[in-house]
Amino acid sequence: MSSLPESLRSTATAEGIEKFLAGAKVHRCSAVLVVTRSPNDEFLPGIEEVPSVGVETDESLAAALDRELLEEVGFEAETIDDGFIEYFDYISASGRHTRHFTVAFPLGERSVRLSEEHVNARWITAEELSDARCTPETLGVLEALDPFYERSR
Repeated sequence: MSSLPESLRSTATAEGIEKFLAGAKVHRCSAVLVVTRSPNDEFLPGIEEVPSVGVETDESLAAALDRELLEEVGFEAETIDDGFIEYFDYISASGRHTRHFTVAFPLGERSVRLSEEHVNARWITAEELSDARCTPETLGVLEALDPFYERSR
């Protein structure tokens, strides 16, 4: 299971945030994993994104992240990179103040098994960011803290 401090949620709640998402920037070598939403999806069809999930009221950020990673790409986040937690805020379609947390971790020896929710997965490098079909917020997360590296462990 990943380590994602619950203090992030309590701080955000105190700031008026009502809804939470947790996402992961999975990296290997000099690339980051993005998955493509189905063109039939009602919300952001065909967009590329990092694997992400809405956090249920009764679950921790870490449990939600691991649940979604297991569902979307076939594995949990075993080790999160120290010092990397990005977030952005937005107003959801339902009008709720929402914060999307994103952590980074290495792929390691695992392989990606794509769920039916997404139609493609690919690894992008820093040079390919300009061609990514992501929201500006997701591009900001991908660009943050020089994400295109593989830390030695």
